[in-house]
Amino acid sequence: MCPHVPFLERWNRPLVPAKRKDVDRMKITLKDGSVKEVNKGISVLELAKEISEGLARNATCAKVNGEVKDLRYNIEEDSEVEILTFDNSEDGKKAYWHTTSHIMAQAIKRIYGNDVKLTIGPAIANGFYYDFDVKENISSDDFEKIEAEMKKIIKEDLPIERYSLPRDEAIKFMKEQGEDYKVELIEELPEGEEISFYKQGEFTDLCAGPHLMSTGKVKAVKILSSSGAYWRGDEHNKMLQRFYGISYPKASQLEEYLNMLEEAKKRDHKKLGKELELFMIAPEGPGFPFFLPKGMVLRNVLEDFWRDIHRKNGYVEIKTPMILNEELWHRSGHWDHYKENMYTTKIDGVDYGIKPMNCPGGMLVYKSKMHSYKDLPIRAGELGLVHRHEKSGELNGLFRVRCFTQDDAHIFCLPEQIEEEISRIIKLVDEVYSIFGFEYTLELSTRPDDSMGSDEQWEMAEGALKKVLKDLNMPYELNEGDGAFYGPKIDFHIKDSLGREWQCGTIQLDFQMPERFDLTYIGEDGEKHRPVMLHRVIFGSIERFIGVLIENYAGAFPTWLAPVQVKVLPIADAHVEYANEVKARLEDVGIRVEVDDRNEKIGYKIREAQLQKIPYMLVLGDKEKEAGAVGVRSRKDGDIGAMPIDEFIAKVVEEIDTFAK
Repeated sequence: MCPHVPFLERWNRPLVPAKRKDVDRMKITLKDGSVKEVNKGISVLELAKEISEGLARNATCAKVNGEVKDLRYNIEEDSEVEILTFDNSEDGKKAYWHTTSHIMAQAIKRIYGNDVKLTIGPAIANGFYYDFDVKENISSDDFEKIEAEMKKIIKEDLPIERYSLPRDEAIKFMKEQGEDYKVELIEELPEGEEISFYKQGEFTDLCAGPHLMSTGKVKAVKILSSSGAYWRGDEHNKMLQRFYGISYPKASQLEEYLNMLEEAKKRDHKKLGKELELFMIAPEGPGFPFFLPKGMVLRNVLEDFWRDIHRKNGYVEIKTPMILNEELWHRSGHWDHYKENMYTTKIDGVDYGIKPMNCPGGMLVYKSKMHSYKDLPIRAGELGLVHRHEKSGELNGLFRVRCFTQDDAHIFCLPEQIEEEISRIIKLVDEVYSIFGFEYTLELSTRPDDSMGSDEQWEMAEGALKKVLKDLNMPYELNEGDGAFYGPKIDFHIKDSLGREWQCGTIQLDFQMPERFDLTYIGEDGEKHRPVMLHRVIFGSIERFIGVLIENYAGAFPTWLAPVQVKVLPIADAHVEYANEVKARLEDVGIRVEVDDRNEKIGYKIREAQLQKIPYMLVLGDKEKEAGAVGVRSRKDGDIGAMPIDEFIAKVVEEIDTFAK
């Protein structure tokens, strides 16, 4: 206490705030629309902590003004921010999995040292992979050892640091590390682009991120498999060894995923396709599937269903040629944007392209006659066979092939009809997927870098798609920059019985093709006008959709889809004649039926039919023959017992007519 100032005087003196440097403030708009005022320069992680300690613990990265950023990222201006976690977004998962790929690479480098060189290790749809140039292939027997080292790195809880280097220093650093592939990647980066690295302990990798804050944030890990992979996917480059892995925040999530993988192996469409005699891929035609008799039945049922439902929805069917001249593909833009995926040939000395898409042929059909505004909309469907040059390492049964049939349709409409037609398509897709029991999500993809057309056209097209989705109250994910080169699109991702997602249906709004092909119609004013075009598929491709169906149903198709709906099993030779009579009765009403008249025991015949996943088996003996009945065994319900044949026929016909699941 200062003795020169009376106590009360000091007490009553007005308080003067301590001098401090003013801190600039900014406004952060969160996903729920709330606004938070914070200091400029705050990191994403610090922001997450201000919102909730729990959110900060679970955060993996964030979206700042629509761009995915590290938790380390400092926000310097008013922004829209969404904190992402493993459970609430795909980008959140990818940051988690990308970090785990670095942990795997660090573990492999620790174990094998300079015998392995790093290439790339991204997150993918389910997990991650990392490609290595290895001195000798690493066996699957070593996975356990690698996983143990990964767990050790996780337990060390190494901080993950991000830093950047100038190009020359980055190249020098990677050369010193002996990482030739990284040097190649740096040398090809555009001038002025940031060259960033992530460091955890002794391990440093060239990477744009984002990554978690430390290795300890990763919990349950598993290496799933390894395979060969060409550097940069080019078969002329060196073969690398690729390791696939998965990780989760909880051990229970990992266990659930591994159980799903085991179930998926049983449902593998390549395995079931062979066992059920549906299709084959011959070494003489890699990527070109052969459909066997039973597979053709399944395919024809799908195509008949497609034709029937489209006819009811106002579509006409067309068929366009498989080969058209080079000039057409220049006009459509495919020669400039898609030529590397096209097969070409020469006819009479002129270059021709084998169609990778059906739309240019659809343009020519529309252009073959003059149209009035009264004709529109024209909805033209086509089951068109297309060919695309896919790399051999990417071929996968019916999922990735070199020739496939798209269930295309092209709708030519007036500008004022756009929203109504898009709405009609979405409702049709919903009807089709509901019949198969598929749930689905929607994704809206916007203008890519290599697009054609004006800013105004793209804004109008994207706005129309967004408005329809809003009017139908259909939530969607925004996929910036992934539209077709001629227009934005809505993709439908169906979810199968194992929860896996498959991109099948799509709607593309196109102002470019009608312009390039000079399509017109005569308006009410008697003048020529430009129609708008919608591209759309529902199955996506018949082949891929069949592959999805095989795995979704594990080959046990519902009765209406099954290649063989009923198997008739006579107990002895004396019952074969009656079996053929029953077969004829069923065939008269369109039921697909076979008779197993082999000289085998009935138990063996039943087991065989069950392995073939036949919906119904009819066991015929003396009692059934005398009563004019059938002994019914159901794939789902087991032994149902004897039933009058007319009653059985009515039951099956109802299942077929109602698309019973």
